[in-house]
Amino acid sequence: MNKPGLYVGIDIASKTFTAAIGKFEEETGWGIVAKPTNFENKYDSFSKFLHWLKTHNVQAEECIVCMESTGVYGEALAYFMVSNNYKTVIEAPLKVKRAFDPEGHKSDPVDSCQIAEYAYRFFDQLRYWKPKDVVIEQLKTLLTVREQLVEQRTAHKNANRAIVRKVVRTPLAETIHEKAVQELTKHIEAVEKESKRLINDDPSSRELQKLFESVPGIGSILATFLVVTMYSAPEPYNPKALAAYIGICPYENSSGTSRHKKATSRHYGTSPMRRLIYLASMSVRQHCPVFKRYFLRKLAEGKQKQLILNNIANKLLKIVCAIARTRTPYIPGYRSIHPQLLTIKQPLTVS
Repeated sequence: MNKPGLYVGIDIASKTFTAAIGKFEEETGWGIVAKPTNFENKYDSFSKFLHWLKTHNVQAEECIVCMESTGVYGEALAYFMVSNNYKTVIEAPLKVKRAFDPEGHKSDPVDSCQIAEYAYRFFDQLRYWKPKDVVIEQLKTLLTVREQLVEQRTAHKNANRAIVRKVVRTPLAETIHEKAVQELTKHIEAVEKESKRLINDDPSSRELQKLFESVPGIGSILATFLVVTMYSAPEPYNPKALAAYIGICPYENSSGTSRHKKATSRHYGTSPMRRLIYLASMSVRQHCPVFKRYFLRKLAEGKQKQLILNNIANKLLKIVCAIARTRTPYIPGYRSIHPQLLTIKQPLTVS
């Protein structure tokens, strides 16, 4: 893949965004060929930004548009640029920040120039952004709403439990919490019903959902999370990459002789997903004979319970990746065989 000639850096804010165009030339090196310009961050202004690019001879096939990840603030612009065939990259702000010395001014024009330079310097590491499927986006939003509702319901339950134990009772406060719990429960059920409808209406998602539910310990909610994750993760069929994406992959944390900590995950993924996969590992530890024997064996070896459960969670992800890759349901007691053993025609004998 050849390097493009121009790089557009965009610094996103809630109401505006700033764009700058950079270029590398053999004689002068890296430089900004179009000074940072501000635009309104709304759909009506995107056409003006497109016209600005064309006035500077920026063609879609000859440039890369790079912006920082700012959630919903930059989403509309990203969709617009991809729909106009511009190669668009969305990078984490921390990655861009660490690429430059923490000196000098900090402003939107400076940031846009640095983002453009970052795209040029790290071109070989960039991944082009692609819009997710509409069903996956809707499921992702519904899962987020469900987690918020569950947290609110739990807070009301805990508060009401404390109020009920008081010597001086307050009926109005108890009634308010009870009604809030009932309303939140209705909303949660409505969200789950809509999630099921979306999955059932989409053949690919419905197939993955049923395959994931065939794995021990994986219920409907975790299966839905896994369906969304499979469409969102950079390497969905790689169990190690998927574990790192979710945030349950332990990393070594040591340096020289003065620093040595236990390996731990970075917790970059979504916390609901980590919690659900942890609960799944707890379930199979109790009810699945294979994982139960594994847990007791590792416990006898002196391993910590939390470490063993994390290993079980990674094993579940390995099964999930294999199922998603082969599109076959879970087979209890399945054991993989090395391909070389299948070529042996005569049985091995021990002298």
